Amino acid sequence: MTIQFSVAVRNALLDAIETATGTSAKLRILTGAAPANCAAAQTGTLLVEMALPSDWMAAASGGTKSLTGSWAGTGAAAGTAAHYRIVDTAGTTCHEQGTVTATGGGGDMTLDNTSIASAQAVTITSKTLTAPNA
Repeated sequence: MTIQFSVAVRNALLDAIETATGTSAKLRILTGAAPANCAAAQTGTLLVEMALPSDWMAAASGGTKSLTGSWAGTGAAAGTAAHYRIVDTAGTTCHEQGTVTATGGGGDMTLDNTSIASAQAVTITSKTLTAPNA
């Protein structure tokens, strides 16, 4: 039998992610393939780095958790967004990474446009975490 969690446990697991990462996390959007894991060194060209809102994810509900507030930044370099990393305030510890696609593209996080130019406005359109067996 596959392990199953109650909705309360799934929600607690998801809410712990934001707690462990911190209230002033940073989002980095980069080119190329993501590193093998969060502990590995950052790869690709840094296209955008933005400070996330203090409460950057909504409270988990029904085993899912979505972005909250405005996630917007400005392009620092030109390139095609392919992956993201969410790091702590100091920018030293990666707590999450995943794929980036344009809206409707099925990535772990979606942007209004994955072709980023220097000084271009960049808006995150969706990001949802789903707990196991949700």
